[in-house]
Amino acid sequence: MDKQKSGILAHSHPAIERLLRHRWLVAGTGSIALLGMMTAFALAPASDEGHVQLQTVLEQLTTPTTVLIDDENPIFLREERIQRSDTVSSLAARLGITDQSALEFIRQDKETRAISRQLRPGKVVTAKTGIRGNLIALYFPLNGKDATLLVESRSSGFRASEQVLSLEARIVVKSGEIRSSLFGATDAAGIPDAIATQLAEIFGGDIDFHRDLRKGDRFSLVYETLTHRGQAVRSGRILSAEFVNNQKMFSAYWFQAEDGKGAYYTADGKNLRKAFLRAPLEFSRVTSGFTSSRLHPVLQIWRAHKGVDYGAPSGTRVRSVADGTVESVGWQSGYGKLVVIRHQGAYSTAYGHLSGFAPGIRKGSRVSQGDTIAYVGQTGLASGPHLHYEFRVNGQQINPLAVTLPTSIPLEASQISRFKDTIMPLQTQLELAKQIKLATIE
Repeated sequence: MDKQKSGILAHSHPAIERLLRHRWLVAGTGSIALLGMMTAFALAPASDEGHVQLQTVLEQLTTPTTVLIDDENPIFLREERIQRSDTVSSLAARLGITDQSALEFIRQDKETRAISRQLRPGKVVTAKTGIRGNLIALYFPLNGKDATLLVESRSSGFRASEQVLSLEARIVVKSGEIRSSLFGATDAAGIPDAIATQLAEIFGGDIDFHRDLRKGDRFSLVYETLTHRGQAVRSGRILSAEFVNNQKMFSAYWFQAEDGKGAYYTADGKNLRKAFLRAPLEFSRVTSGFTSSRLHPVLQIWRAHKGVDYGAPSGTRVRSVADGTVESVGWQSGYGKLVVIRHQGAYSTAYGHLSGFAPGIRKGSRVSQGDTIAYVGQTGLASGPHLHYEFRVNGQQINPLAVTLPTSIPLEASQISRFKDTIMPLQTQLELAKQIKLATIE
């Protein structure tokens, strides 16, 4: 497992670490002789005195030769971490696979084509081979799944199948400091992008990550990472987090109620999930704000701009800022491709200049907060790829960056006691995370 990505607070015994540095493991159908060792121990006579005299005895044992009992059919097990420049051939060579029929199967079989498409740097791949480099089994973790692709040699040829992984959750504590951007800080701290995105979503109702971040802002995290055989497979959920933005502190704790529904709350039980997100893009920049007079970049005339423009590459996912129902979807004059969503009460939102709509988005469709509804584009009267976003109350556009957004319902009084008990260890872990040297990026 990538030690930089790991925050597990544990220390391996030096002898174990020395063994783990040996990549080649040899096994047979029989047994192998034990490794030699040097032993050291101390003998102390019983005494009632405060000072104990110790005698150290060293015994040098003869180191035996490692012998294969069944040396006719040895099996070699090897693990390799994918490198940035790897191909199927180069990875197979490091794994000791010289079996051309196996390589041909991996390249051509429908199930194994995922290997060449998912050569993600850092991923650990395992292979069992025979003494002549013939492939016995290959274990390749699949992206986005709790499964590994198993390629096996059978009497009838090679066979590929997906195997569900048995995952173990481990707790990671990390801290970071903003120097240039959120992702820059999380990268410097060895925090996965999926966790960084969760962090922005948790505090998205209080912090506009497009405009509000300041150099020197700090954060601390306690989160899960899911592992298989000691190797990280994917990120889990943030369990607790603290973010200091412009000297104001925000905290969040994950709590699952008795009905099975979970959410993030402040330490006093206030629900952090706002009825509306501050922005419809995860990360971007404001290129044009809400104003009563602006020179239109295409029409070259002065007129009001009743929304906020977010600059982003074409194809960037656009998310619904709240639960609601699609009121209209299609082309509308200068907006180009436009989606309008009706929310609770008098609220609605509009998303324009889109390149396309997400699957299933049509009039009357139900959407949840954070769902992808469309993609950034340049349709209609747009001088470049961006999202035009409007926040409407009773059909009238108002400034989404200045409006006070509705809040969610807090915990019931009957749940507060269990909530306090649940977050107590998380608070302790957060304090531990804050003691970790803050990661910075120049």
